[in-house]
Amino acid sequence: MTLILGWGDPLSLFHGARSAPAGRTTWHALVAGLRTSSIRGGFEGVAEAVEVEFTPLGAYRCLGLPLYHLANGHVHPDEVLGTVWSARLTEQLLAEPDWERRWTIIDSALARRMADAPAPSPVVAEAWSRLRACHGQISAKELAAATGRGSRRLQALFREQIGLPPQSVSKVLRFQRALTLPPGACRSLADRAAMCGYYDQAHMSRDFRGLAGLTPAQLCALADRAGSTVEEPAAGRLGDVFDQ
Repeated sequence: MTLILGWGDPLSLFHGARSAPAGRTTWHALVAGLRTSSIRGGFEGVAEAVEVEFTPLGAYRCLGLPLYHLANGHVHPDEVLGTVWSARLTEQLLAEPDWERRWTIIDSALARRMADAPAPSPVVAEAWSRLRACHGQISAKELAAATGRGSRRLQALFREQIGLPPQSVSKVLRFQRALTLPPGACRSLADRAAMCGYYDQAHMSRDFRGLAGLTPAQLCALADRAGSTVEEPAAGRLGDVFDQ
């Protein structure tokens, strides 16, 4: 899940087909939930932005609301975190030219949100940990048996504290695994599909098109290029603070 605070030209998001400009919206700040469909976005001018990536359980603690409200969508942060919350925090970031100090400001603001927040359900925490450990390669039935809860109860807990049902979370985790395998780990797309728990290459292709709007070959090529040219951002350490 993602929190973006920006200044300068806004972030443009495009919904639907590339030829549908009517689906465009612009944002200086947003909170985005987990998605099972693709959306395009980018800056068309001069802008700076801070992006915080939460795990779902980190977002549940920080945002303090059932995450099904954000699934497959995005809202202005003030709708969740309070009136003028994003404007005040953005003003603090603008007033501080040093990026290390900016990370400290963001750390402090989000840690305050989490200080008195109730912890996620231990059942969800265990299920989430199991799903991540196997990159989504476990069935909903096996997950329910491992956590000692019925499938319906687990579905309800995931809807509240993750935002998506276990099956959808597994699909996203398999996709992430397939996309982030190191270059050279697979001899072919069929090998990649087998390593990541897909029934076959066609199954992987369907999931990739549904989640990202691109084929595995197209998206893996983009990921490999990005991994070889983009340096790790200094903000990467935020994941350690807000991971669950």
